[in-house]
Amino acid sequence: MESQFDNALEYHANGRPGKIEVIPTKPTQTKRDLSLAYSPGVAEPCKKIADNKADVYKYTAKGNLVAVISNGTAVLGLGDIGPEASKPVMEGKGVLFKIFADIDVFDIELDAKDPELFIQTVKALEPTFGGINLEDIKAPESFEIETRLKKELNIPIMHDDQHGTAIISGAGLLNALELAEKKIDEVRMVVNGAGASAIACGRLFVSLGVKKENLIMLDSKGVIRKDRGELEPNKAFFATEQDYHQLEDAMKGADVFIGLSKADVLSVDMIKSMADNPIVFALANPDPEIAYDLAITAREDIILATGRSDHPNQVNNVLGFPFIFRGALDVRATSINEAMKLAAVHALADLAKETVPDVVLIAYNEPDMSFGRKYIIPKPLDPRLITKVAPAVAKAAIESGVAQADITDWDAYKEHLRGRLGLDNRFLRSLAMRAKQNPMKVVFGEADRLKILKAAHLAKEEGTCEPILLGHESVVRKMIEDNHLNLGDCQIIDPTKEEEKQVEYGKIYFERRGRRGVTEFEAVKCMRQRNYYGAMMVEQAEADAFISGLSRNYPNTIRPALEIIGREEGITKVAGMYIITSKRGPLFFADTTVNIDPSVQDLIDIVKSVHRTVTKLQVKPRIAMLSYSNFGSAKGATVSKMQEAVKFLHQHHPEIIVDGEMQANMALDTDLRQEVFPFCKLGGEQANCFIFPGLNSGNISYKMVQELGIAEAIGPVLLGFRKSVHVLQLGSSVREIMNMINIAVVDAQSKQGLV
Repeated sequence: MESQFDNALEYHANGRPGKIEVIPTKPTQTKRDLSLAYSPGVAEPCKKIADNKADVYKYTAKGNLVAVISNGTAVLGLGDIGPEASKPVMEGKGVLFKIFADIDVFDIELDAKDPELFIQTVKALEPTFGGINLEDIKAPESFEIETRLKKELNIPIMHDDQHGTAIISGAGLLNALELAEKKIDEVRMVVNGAGASAIACGRLFVSLGVKKENLIMLDSKGVIRKDRGELEPNKAFFATEQDYHQLEDAMKGADVFIGLSKADVLSVDMIKSMADNPIVFALANPDPEIAYDLAITAREDIILATGRSDHPNQVNNVLGFPFIFRGALDVRATSINEAMKLAAVHALADLAKETVPDVVLIAYNEPDMSFGRKYIIPKPLDPRLITKVAPAVAKAAIESGVAQADITDWDAYKEHLRGRLGLDNRFLRSLAMRAKQNPMKVVFGEADRLKILKAAHLAKEEGTCEPILLGHESVVRKMIEDNHLNLGDCQIIDPTKEEEKQVEYGKIYFERRGRRGVTEFEAVKCMRQRNYYGAMMVEQAEADAFISGLSRNYPNTIRPALEIIGREEGITKVAGMYIITSKRGPLFFADTTVNIDPSVQDLIDIVKSVHRTVTKLQVKPRIAMLSYSNFGSAKGATVSKMQEAVKFLHQHHPEIIVDGEMQANMALDTDLRQEVFPFCKLGGEQANCFIFPGLNSGNISYKMVQELGIAEAIGPVLLGFRKSVHVLQLGSSVREIMNMINIAVVDAQSKQGLV
């Protein structure tokens, strides 16, 4: 059987050796491109930079380029293995910089154990880089190297082994102390280890408020005491006169243990000897100072963190360095100072208290995750890290006077950061902002589903809606309490117990459906069902929007809305539309969920509904009628009906920008379309609304886009209803439900004439 080690070797060796490559960011296909990239065109930016060195940030990659530099003397878990052997680690660090913060990296391995040689070599590299990440350099040389370089260079420098661990553990410490109900200036702390990470952690903890006299540090010889003799300056800073000599002594009554040493030095008895609600960060890698199972068995009240990903509360440096450098680079900071590090600490601590997005739960295969003893530090795959930590660091750099560039629009900066990682979607954020401006009452038909409750909680927290929850009250309240959701003051309705409302609503329903074979008894009975009850609440203006369908099939969810609320005036067919979020902006696909084989009149109604809805979403609709034919290039029934619909729309609705029939590539390729079909009414603009000739093609298209990960599909958005009713896709994520809430609220606002 192939071992994990064999897999790792194959991973690094197969194909192009290593893990990184350099990719041009400008066109290089033509002779002109090359003449601009190199000779003679390259002379122009060279002359500009020669006149003004600061222009190097304008014309080159320096502002987004970090050097990961090591001499391989203290590679994590491997020791002094030399510069060549450290290269896979440094390449890996480069990968993390890129995928988490879109920072480009050159890894540089120096054959330089002598600190002075190392320092002078790095100094000579300053013109190339926007920042320098020192890595895997042994102490005490690492202290001298970092101190000198920070003093003598004018770009941000950080030894991540020291400060990365300190920043992440500092965030965890603040949250652990809050849960333990202890004050940072009163706790007694034991730090086992006196290497680069331990020293940096100790200093940061003091900056956060731990009293130096309450911090006991140990090295391989025991407690670092003032009477030991001559001490290296960094150790001397933590030397104590208190009567502690060995770890066992120091642990008695201690509130906090920070381990940055080696495996199995901490015993169960030591854990038991600590104060109430002990905080233990056993951070030795790959094996902690005490096994996780032993520690949690020893004390039920323990708050435990390790450096391992297979246990809760992982102290992982990737939570810090990509985003710290991102913020520093974006304001062209001359250093990474204490204020910037503390800003990162508090940003991480605060993020852990926010509701965890569904994408994180899925990534870690966790049904639930919320602030508590097993969640005091955010997870590395949390997409919010870049927009929380980087702005905090950048702002601290500006306020502390080390920034050479300013940021005035912080919302725009966060939007820019999302764009770096493909998280940019102005449309969705605009939608959320509009929902907040006039929140609506939204009825949720499946309040006994945790995803629904989480989405309702988030929507309430963000101020986009006032949730009304349909379900068994005792069940819903227990779920709210168990998951610490801010929904306790929301209206919870169990339709099966609302006898008066059943009769009231039933009579209204009977009046409308009595000639459709529905008896009054059956009408009242229908109101025991949440989908009928919720739709009737909206119809009777007791709520503004209704959302259901997470766990029910589509027809059974849409039917009550059709029977109770009905269609908009002038619309004979309702339809379903999916919003596809793409780098080109939002794209709208219809009909994707309702009409199997729409007639010419159905297509006309679908176009009118799409035009009306997309316009209300503040996007200018440019509608393409799709087919396998381009303006009569092929024949067939579907071609004919698309042509007839277009002809009618051109004659009777000239205000609608619509044309076709056309193939999908022609709708998307503006240049090609203008060249081949210059008469097309879409003109020089790309289509953003796509009308499919049948449910078959529409449904297949959006599902392929969604499943291939090409773009996110939001919907289905129901078109043609008099009031705001929307059906969730079966099994929707919390994020998808949140998007649908915002759509439902904005839809309700528009239907009530509020926007």
